[in-house]
Amino acid sequence: MSETLFSGLPSLEAGTVWLVGAGPGDPGLLTLHALNGLRQADVVVHDALVDSSCLAYVRPGALMEFAGKRGGKPSPKQRDISLRLVELARAGKRVLRLKGGDPFVFGRGGEEALTLVEHGIPFRVVPGISAGIGGLAYAGIPVTHRDMTQTVTFLTGHDAKGIVPSGIDWEGVAKGSPVVVMYMAMKHLGTITASLIEAGRRADEPLAIVCHASTARQQVLETTLGAAAVAALDAGLEPPAIVVLGEVVRLRGALDWLGALSGRVLSADSARCDLRKDPA
Repeated sequence: MSETLFSGLPSLEAGTVWLVGAGPGDPGLLTLHALNGLRQADVVVHDALVDSSCLAYVRPGALMEFAGKRGGKPSPKQRDISLRLVELARAGKRVLRLKGGDPFVFGRGGEEALTLVEHGIPFRVVPGISAGIGGLAYAGIPVTHRDMTQTVTFLTGHDAKGIVPSGIDWEGVAKGSPVVVMYMAMKHLGTITASLIEAGRRADEPLAIVCHASTARQQVLETTLGAAAVAALDAGLEPPAIVVLGEVVRLRGALDWLGALSGRVLSADSARCDLRKDPA
């Protein structure tokens, strides 16, 4: 790897923590800052959602610590993870906390950063491509299109206790946002879809589920809001997954560029037809 590529980029100093987003999975979506940190770090504390191909760029000899949190499975407590970052930094290590997607988009990066501030640990935030944007792009689904929608809502399917967040204004979401992108929604998909329908969304509105986005294991299920929970179960889909609701899902017939690489014939005519549909 050419050294000139990283010339002028910041150094990961001893006693410092970098909170780094790894993107949705494809290592090609790592940023230069992320790669620069990975090749300097003494310790990489990584999530379960970080694809193994991204870890191949860790500096030889660096210590790898797994700190994954997966719903319904034994996981380290968030407070313990945050304090481990403090402990490593105080030991003089160059610490890189690697997270799937973007550390500040449903990634608990804000919580970890606040803990570092409380303990006087210097840190840097390296944004990553969030799965709710980049992952859907790999599925051929744009979250915005000026002829269809100017509003997008991102929400999480579970809170710190693992249940559907009680603070979500489902009526506000249903009426105010033509496109709804849902992180960590698979466990409670039936409850979430029912809440949206009760709040006014059409049961026949197009919905897509993208699992293992941007990786070789990517799966995309196109269905409807009303049928999503059963369809996901029948298809055997499992997290990690991004769920997107809205008329933009129909554009996949024209924009599935990965499918085209495997021989799928894309249709611009169908896209133009879909653009004439009124958004929800």
